[in-house]
Amino acid sequence: MDQKRKQWISFLGLAARARKVITGEEMVIQAIRQNKAFLVLLSNDASARTKKTIADKCTYYKVPYKEVVDRATLGHAIGKAERVCVAITEKGFGDKLIAMID
Repeated sequence: MDQKRKQWISFLGLAARARKVITGEEMVIQAIRQNKAFLVLLSNDASARTKKTIADKCTYYKVPYKEVVDRATLGHAIGKAERVCVAITEKGFGDKLIAMID
């Protein structure tokens, strides 16, 4: 795993410990609708339907989203089981993660 990926994964863990992360498709969509999500991370092995649903919601509500590593890594980063999508609910964490991933 390259250094850049390690950095954003550990930063995502920090955001999770700060309780600024929401997981689970329904909860993430709810956060997007309520304008509570500042960034959505979507695993690249999510189903086509899930990717489309999340991407469409993010586009409509103008929430940035990034397609990242597999669900196992995404879940591991936040100390949980496999996760397909994660929403960051704090602007500072969201902006910093976007900068780290890009």
